[in-house]
Amino acid sequence: MAGGVGSRFWPSSRSHYPKQFLDILGTGTSLLQQTYKRFLKHFLPENIYIVTNVAYVGLVKEQLIGINAQQILGEPIGKNTAACVAYACGKISKINPEGVCIVAPSDHLILDEQGFLDKVSLAMTFAEKNPALVTLGIRPSRPDTGYGYIQFHDDNGNDDIHKVKTFTEKPSIELANTFIESGDFLWNAGIFIWSIASIKAAFLEHLNEQFSMFNEALDSYFTEKESDTIQGIYEQTRSISIDYGIMEKANNVYVIPSDFGWSDLGTWTSLYEISQKDEHNNVSTGKNIMLYNTNGCMVHTSQNPGQKIVVLNSVNDLIVVDTPDVLLICDKNKEQEVKEVATDIKIKFSEKYS
Repeated sequence: MAGGVGSRFWPSSRSHYPKQFLDILGTGTSLLQQTYKRFLKHFLPENIYIVTNVAYVGLVKEQLIGINAQQILGEPIGKNTAACVAYACGKISKINPEGVCIVAPSDHLILDEQGFLDKVSLAMTFAEKNPALVTLGIRPSRPDTGYGYIQFHDDNGNDDIHKVKTFTEKPSIELANTFIESGDFLWNAGIFIWSIASIKAAFLEHLNEQFSMFNEALDSYFTEKESDTIQGIYEQTRSISIDYGIMEKANNVYVIPSDFGWSDLGTWTSLYEISQKDEHNNVSTGKNIMLYNTNGCMVHTSQNPGQKIVVLNSVNDLIVVDTPDVLLICDKNKEQEVKEVATDIKIKFSEKYS
């Protein structure tokens, strides 16, 4: 899934060039490229599909050299993840109606790639043998209020795979603390594994109207009619997440507790938390950054040669992001307001800043 705008990473992430296409980690490759390479270790290239906005199809082709155009699914309108899954699984079902697939975001960090792929193999084997909807849950390291939580049953005799009891959206800090103390809650990473048959059955039961539209489009997939057909469907289909539309309602959901160095990289602070820090707990990404008497700051500058020198002196706990046309300076503890700031600036100045 590569269609998001990544507005919490503004001003580096913009609507015309969002987070998944950026080298946000300073590794020389974008998050999308890292995700693609990770899955190439387990899947054939022809079995990897990218769902993105039609505006980003060109960017996907540029970054994933050699990918078949039929493997890039362009959504004409963002309609949340249920539509994304229905479109992709519908198209895959035309090739292999008995297939098993994994649905994953393109912009997450996974440090232990082999550990991740081991969990993927376990989940796919289970999904192939059982009519189950499987998700990977991350063992929480702290009571974070920015993640959804999955509670699992602990009495099924299988330490690797558990039946899901409840889903809880982003909780209060008090509730998050309770979840951590209980020991039977995991972070929801938004990574799903199921057979085509199982997800079709789930759509029929819980989102039948949406399923019917994508299923009726089956004959148009891989033809010249696909684009127009999908345009018509997206104009009509409802916007709903796969979590709320299916996972929270289905009674055949299972979770695999996992710990493979995962972060959703949803905010500048999440990037700060996983990055290497200097002796004063500062993180600097970019060139010509000078820090004096400064502690706990995240500084990210554009990589253009000949850029200005960025100097921080005697400040603490700031996020500083310098791009060619926007300078953001934000209290690290107020980072949740960045998305609202970006929206406000777009309205007051121009769409080009969004």
